[in-house]
Amino acid sequence: MTWPILIVSIILAACSVVLAAFVLLHKGRGGGLSDLFGGGMSTSMGGTSVAERNLDRLTVVIGLVWLACVVALLVLYKYFPTVAPMV
Repeated sequence: MTWPILIVSIILAACSVVLAAFVLLHKGRGGGLSDLFGGGMSTSMGGTSVAERNLDRLTVVIGLVWLACVVALLVLYKYFPTVAPMV
């Protein structure tokens, strides 16, 4: 494995964990698994807060970084194929 593939793979793994956490932090929109944790019990007081909008933006940015890492790995594996070790 070459060092660019290793670095992009580490970034992809970190982005995957952070993206999963950000998605789980979102407020439930009713129904589904969010009700399991009490998301259906809360009532919204007006529009979305600044924290929710920032969480939405961060989720989109991390999602785009995740997608860029996947595409980068596809390109890297095409141009830097792994070399089989000689036994």
